[in-house]
Amino acid sequence: MRVVCIFLFLLSGCLKEKQLGSIENPIKLFFTPSINSGIITENSKVFLKYLEEETGLFFTTKVPTSYIAVVESFGSKRADIGIMNSFGYILANEKYGATAELKIIRYGVDFYRGQIVAHVNSGIKKIKDIQGKNFAFTDASSASGYMFPLKILMDNNVKPGNTVFAIKHDNVISMIYQGQVQAGSTFYSAPSADGTVNDARRLVLTQFPDVLEKIKIIAITDKIPNDPFVFRKDLPIDIKKKFKDALFKFLKSKKGQDIFFNIYNFKGVVPTVDSDYDNLRDVIKTIKMDLDGLIK
Repeated sequence: MRVVCIFLFLLSGCLKEKQLGSIENPIKLFFTPSINSGIITENSKVFLKYLEEETGLFFTTKVPTSYIAVVESFGSKRADIGIMNSFGYILANEKYGATAELKIIRYGVDFYRGQIVAHVNSGIKKIKDIQGKNFAFTDASSASGYMFPLKILMDNNVKPGNTVFAIKHDNVISMIYQGQVQAGSTFYSAPSADGTVNDARRLVLTQFPDVLEKIKIIAITDKIPNDPFVFRKDLPIDIKKKFKDALFKFLKSKKGQDIFFNIYNFKGVVPTVDSDYDNLRDVIKTIKMDLDGLIK
């Protein structure tokens, strides 16, 4: 009888889930695949090693194939922490109660914008001129390349002619440059102090050196909150604190800044709260976006 009791005790210990942050149950950090996954994976290894040394916890990283996969991972507890696009966060918060507690700083600010651009030979000088013209959005999940520019068009009662989703911001610029569409929408960031262009046109400067002369900005959207670091609903507070403290310390170093600039083109983070993303929620309602349909 004693042997049976010992066996049952050992068995219950094996079946019990290991503590989160242990080597058997590492904390799962997910990255949204907005750039080449190989670049994210290679650079995140350095951050992962730093996290483990600084916190005494074990971590593992993953780069899913889509932003929706990151959202759904919060529902199944396959993700504990994620670096997400702003719209992906809205979905993760609405469906699974995930919370944004940090957001990135890019070019010195915690927001970005979208822009509507057109070829200089398109005859488009203002938003009203886009009526009936061929237009390229990026992706239906993009705040800067679809949602906020669409709101501008709707506010002006403008309906483009044929519209396409080019998926990537550089694809939109290339299509306009080559005359496949007359106008389109992409992300916008203000020029640097030295005049360096930081909006989506810079992505194709190597391929099209005169793109700045050929494609002009017609309108700039309202502010869009930058991408957040998102935490699973019931993630222990002490784990969140250790992660955030380590991240802030990592980003104080040039090495840390270089790593995250390589991954998502940013060098710092600041605290944020869920209400910072309410303006994005308002735009989603205005354009009557079908969130459930988009997820499916």
